Amino acid sequence: MSDPALGAIFAVGAVASLSASWGLVSSLERIGARVGLSEALLGMLAALAADAPEITAAVTALIRGEDRIGAGVILGSNVFNIAALIGLAGIVAGFIALHRRVVELGGAVAVWIAVIALLLVVGVLAPIAALLLALAVFLPYVLVLGLSGERIERLPLARSWTRWLRAAITEEEKELEPAIHPRPGTSRDVLLAGAMILIVVGASIAMERSGSSLGERHGVPQIVVGGIVLAAVTSLPNAVAGVYLALRGRASAVLSTSLNSNAINVLAGLLIPTTFVGIGAASAQTTFVASAALAMTLLALVFAYSRRGFARAEGIALVVAYLLFVVVLTVTAS
Repeated sequence: MSDPALGAIFAVGAVASLSASWGLVSSLERIGARVGLSEALLGMLAALAADAPEITAAVTALIRGEDRIGAGVILGSNVFNIAALIGLAGIVAGFIALHRRVVELGGAVAVWIAVIALLLVVGVLAPIAALLLALAVFLPYVLVLGLSGERIERLPLARSWTRWLRAAITEEEKELEPAIHPRPGTSRDVLLAGAMILIVVGASIAMERSGSSLGERHGVPQIVVGGIVLAAVTSLPNAVAGVYLALRGRASAVLSTSLNSNAINVLAGLLIPTTFVGIGAASAQTTFVASAALAMTLLALVFAYSRRGFARAEGIALVVAYLLFVVVLTVTAS
C-alpha cells in the first residue's frame, strides 16, 4: 500500500476514533447518571471512555508483538495527558484552585500505578504481579468512590481515616460536579454507546496499523511512533476537554480526570494485555518513557499540593517538560 493511502487511513482512523470516543463519553455519562452513579464514578467512567483510542491502539500493538509501540502509546499518552489536561488548562484558566485532600487521594493512587508501570517495563515485576499490585490499590479506590458518606464512616478503619476519606471524596465530587452533569440516559444511549465502541475499536486498530507501517517503512523507531505520534493523537480528546473545562471555569476537574485517565490507561492498556501476551525485554527507550510518566505525575502533584492548585507558570512548566520529553525521546531513539 502506498504512503498516501496509509496516511489517508491514519487520518480517517484518527478522526473517526476521536469523534466516536467523544460520543462514547457522553452516552456513558448519561447511562451512569441513569443508574445513579456518584459524580466521582461518573468521572471515572468518562475517563475510561476517553481512553478507548489509546487503549485499543496499545492492545493491538502488544498482541502483534510490537512492545515498544504498545507500551509507548500508553506511557507516552500519560505524559501527554498531564501536559495537555493540567498544563494547558492552567495556562488558559490562569489559576486552578484544588483541595489538598483530592491531591493526596488521587495522587497516591496515580503514583502507585506509575511506579508499578516503571517496574514492569524494566523487568523487575512480572505482568501478573504488576497487575495484582495495581488492582490491590485501584479497586478499593474505585469502590470507595461509589460509597455514600455514611457508608464510608462505617468502614473498618480508624475514625480519623474514615473522616479523612469522606472529606476527600466529598471535595473531589465538588470539583467534578460542575464539569459532569449529564441527563439520565435511555435505551438509545445504550445502543449509541455500543455503536461508538465498535467505531473506536475499528478506527483505532486501523490507525495503529497504518501508523506502524508508515513508521517501519521510513525507519521511524517504534518508541517514537507509539510514545509520541500515536500517544498524542489518541489523547487529543483529553486536551480538548481540558481546554473546554478551563474556558468555562470548571478547570478544577482536570486533576482528577487526568490522574484517573492515566491509571485506567496503565491497567487496561498495559497491565491486563501483557498478563496474557507478555512483554518484551527491557529497553532504555521504554524505561525512559515510563520514567517520564512517573516524573510528570510527581511534578504535577508537587505543583498542585504546594500551591493548592495550578497557576499559569506551573501550566507552562508542564508543557515545557513535555516538549523536552519529545525532544529527548526523538533524539535518543534516532
